[in-house]
Amino acid sequence: MITRHSWSVRTRLTLIAVVTAVLSDVIITATVMIFVRGLVQAHRPGAAIPWYVHPGLFVFLVVTSLLTAALSGIGAYHTVTEALTPVNAITGKLAEITATDVGRRVPVPRARDEIRQLAETINETLDRLEEAVEQQRRFAADASHDLRSPLTAMRTQVEEALQYPEDVDWVPKAQAMLASLDRLQSIVSDLLMLARLDSGTPASKEIVDLGELTAGELDRRPRRVELIRKLEPGVTVVGDPLRLARLLTNLVDNAERHAVSTVTVTVAAHGGPGTGAAVLEVLDDGAGIAPEQREVVFRRFTRLDAARSRDAGGTGLGLSIAREIAEGHGGTLRIEDSPKGARFVLRIPLARP
Repeated sequence: MITRHSWSVRTRLTLIAVVTAVLSDVIITATVMIFVRGLVQAHRPGAAIPWYVHPGLFVFLVVTSLLTAALSGIGAYHTVTEALTPVNAITGKLAEITATDVGRRVPVPRARDEIRQLAETINETLDRLEEAVEQQRRFAADASHDLRSPLTAMRTQVEEALQYPEDVDWVPKAQAMLASLDRLQSIVSDLLMLARLDSGTPASKEIVDLGELTAGELDRRPRRVELIRKLEPGVTVVGDPLRLARLLTNLVDNAERHAVSTVTVTVAAHGGPGTGAAVLEVLDDGAGIAPEQREVVFRRFTRLDAARSRDAGGTGLGLSIAREIAEGHGGTLRIEDSPKGARFVLRIPLARP
């Protein structure tokens, strides 16, 4: 591929200023000479007047034009140089910023012009980048910790069994290892789902009866606590049935882990088709979640108090996945007030008829 030489912005603007000044001077000089020649002919009819009228006048106009062009070029050069000084400072600072040092910011010039807007926009972008990098670091640290825990438990159990093989009851030992493997599998499954969501993998768009989908998922679940259903028929949404089923499963799993005796699942339509919303509620009768922690629980690998820690069986990713699926369907997932327990409320736009 041939790379063409390109002049700098300063050089191009200076040349534009010089060429514009030269053209303007040529036009003005020609106009002046035509005007003066006409005046001379009016006072000296029939006299032979050269096109330049008079050598002194011609030299004066040419020198004035050259001086004007030179001053225009010098002025444009210095003006553009001064204007590009903050741009060079921004470029230099950006070149110093690396992936391991995203806390630095570019200088913001005092003048309230387009370059200041550029610097402010770059700093805002760096703010978002720093937040994303920090979130990625925390996520990697938490994920490695959660993956290490079941692996360590399994390694310990195997080492103990190998030290005293004749005294080991292999059935309970295998069951304990299977529990660790189940937890490890759950974590890996959630990480893969988050990777797909973060990568923007498109979801399928189908007409889904939310009540029917909920009933089918609840029928397939083992009964850990009493499940109370309040499912309104004909509540349809546009979305990916697999991801919506995953959202429901995560909410019910979370509710069952913290329920005392019952979990209530409600599906209803609020408003009309195309303008209203399908509402899915999952309510448990457990300890509930404090108002100041209702947004915290949707963060990845969140650790709360012992009553709702992910050591109770969760991976710390289920609620985060559920919210991202909800937002991917143009909906919301929040925790709302309830007399007892935690009440998760999903709202998704109803399908148009």
